[in-house]
Amino acid sequence: MTAVSLEKLNALYATDDDPWNFRTSGYEQKKFEATRAALGRASYHAALEIGCGNGELARVLAPFCARYDGVDAVVTAITAARLAVPDARFHHRMWPGPLPEGDYDLIVLSEVLYFIDAQGIAALAETIEAQWLKAEILCVTYLGDTGNTLQGEVALELFQSNLVRRLSLMTSTEGYRIDRRMAVGDSA
Repeated sequence: MTAVSLEKLNALYATDDDPWNFRTSGYEQKKFEATRAALGRASYHAALEIGCGNGELARVLAPFCARYDGVDAVVTAITAARLAVPDARFHHRMWPGPLPEGDYDLIVLSEVLYFIDAQGIAALAETIEAQWLKAEILCVTYLGDTGNTLQGEVALELFQSNLVRRLSLMTSTEGYRIDRRMAVGDSA
């Protein structure tokens, strides 16, 4: 169900644990700050980031969470994430597959949906709804050519079409958009 093979993902991290220059790119740092600013609350009990990469977004978001879990398919990324945010928990897992169990009140999907095929995106949305229906969901979507079968906005729409409650656009630039669905009981 993955649109991008594990071999391709591993190849991206083969020579560098920061293939997208998250640590040094001003663009990426501004996007991380915009993601933080899009959070609906000042703090969270537990967050789950699916496709956490090397943990650089976790470095920005984890201080607002009592517990932070991230999952990624690439061992090199998980190793870097554990170094970036030692107090968080990072799990080596690939979707489709089991996600960590927990009472998450924040689910983060940052530039990950277009790495999954349509069937996998639908299954992910259904899993999130079944396990964390009341959680806030935050999606960051790249608007340029992803180099994958699915482009960002198409993948986002596939994800949204399988949610009970849709996301609302929070921020849009030339390069990315951030959408959020507030937690049940929170006001927008």
